[in-house]
Amino acid sequence: MLGKRQDMTQLADQQWDLLVIGGGITGAGVMLEAARRGLKVLLVEQRDYAWGTSSRSSKMVHGGLRYIAQGDVKLTRHSLLERERLLRELPGLVERATYLFPLRKGVFPGRWPMKAILWLYDFLAGIRDHRYLSLQQVKERAPSLNADGLTGAMSYTDALTDDCRLVMRTLLEGARHGGVACNYLQVTSVKRDEKGFTVSLNDQVADQDGAVRAAQVINATGAWADRFSGSEARVRPLRGSHLFVDPERLPVSDCLTVMHPDDGRPVFVFPWEGVTCVGTTDLDHPQDMDIEASASSQEVDYLLTLINSQFPGRDISRKDVFATIAGVRPVIASGKGVDPSKERRDHAVWGDNGVVTVSGGKLTTFRLIALDALLATGLIDEAAHRQGQKTRDPMYRPLESAPSAVENFLHANQDDTAFFDWLLEHEAVEHLDDLMLRRTRLGLTRPHAGQAVIEQRRLQIQSALGWDDVRWQQELDRYLNIHQQFYGVPTGVLESRKAS
Repeated sequence: MLGKRQDMTQLADQQWDLLVIGGGITGAGVMLEAARRGLKVLLVEQRDYAWGTSSRSSKMVHGGLRYIAQGDVKLTRHSLLERERLLRELPGLVERATYLFPLRKGVFPGRWPMKAILWLYDFLAGIRDHRYLSLQQVKERAPSLNADGLTGAMSYTDALTDDCRLVMRTLLEGARHGGVACNYLQVTSVKRDEKGFTVSLNDQVADQDGAVRAAQVINATGAWADRFSGSEARVRPLRGSHLFVDPERLPVSDCLTVMHPDDGRPVFVFPWEGVTCVGTTDLDHPQDMDIEASASSQEVDYLLTLINSQFPGRDISRKDVFATIAGVRPVIASGKGVDPSKERRDHAVWGDNGVVTVSGGKLTTFRLIALDALLATGLIDEAAHRQGQKTRDPMYRPLESAPSAVENFLHANQDDTAFFDWLLEHEAVEHLDDLMLRRTRLGLTRPHAGQAVIEQRRLQIQSALGWDDVRWQQELDRYLNIHQQFYGVPTGVLESRKAS
């Protein structure tokens, strides 16, 4: 397990085959695939695991219908096959979900174009889950949905996950194979010589500097990739924001794909961890990447406009929103200045002065992205790369000592004492926000930043982490400040109804 973090001296005393920079889903996938092959691998993350994009995605493990529309059938097929793999290997953490695409009179695409796309979608996945729902069936499944011009819906399936829990589960699996991961360990420089790399580090927990030696380095820092790539900038940071809405005010039982009235962009409205999630936006993010991304007032207005146009009579406002999240997608820029939503979602792997950089891509295909990165380092050869792409050998095996919530998070009671005990002992919780925003999602899915749960669990947390009352107050103040600044609901007058 991740457990107690190693100090700088312990890390420096070892010779590493591979150092991975970045503790999101791509870095976690690289660590797991390397460790499974017997390589001695160290992963370092400057903040907390999944602190960036990998805790702020749309929570979907999917093939991507729009990629078919863009003609990218190869990406869709790879994504769908990986979706099916994750559904087999992580039932409960990755769950098949029903999606409804409402059909409206005179609105493209209609029933038959959607049926053709969904036929191909299912064919590529090797399943057959799509069907047409009549108007009456749609009204029964989504009684609050705007009925103006509604003629029916196409139903199909994709999958939902907790993206942060998927990262943690992947890191735990990598650790079981001998990989080592450390959060709050920042890379300050990477230098190459004839024997490999010297990577200078700053331990932000112990306030200690040091360095480690590694034969190869993979830069898997996502939207931050250009900092360590050593080459010209290739990443176009795009922000996507979501709202977490009180489920009593906006109840939904299926994932709905609905069109925004202002610009026709598809937006998802779906049940997730006991709340209703609405998103996403798609905007350039020119802000300082060292400042945590947050949803703007305009984006909140944009998503509220969507909700109230599609669910008239619900009158959803800011007071019904428990929390917001904003993630920055590391999209590989086409250089053509296209609309953000039209940029391709392929990943790229490139190198400069020996450091291999990987960025872009989708949550769903993290395993394939990891294999491409390992191939570029020379740590696996072409034959192993091909075999890795085709193999049906499972990546994950049950964590026999873990409570069921760790393996079945979407069904778990987040208030379970044994689950909290496990997190505090095995998942490298350094701050209260790690626990409330990432190890659990109670800060997003409970009103008032989950403060009722915090008070209930105070003694358990203090005892497990050795925090006295002074440290507890510091952590509580830190968490509530972070939540208010970056996960709260911006206030203010309506500034714009269009966020893209």
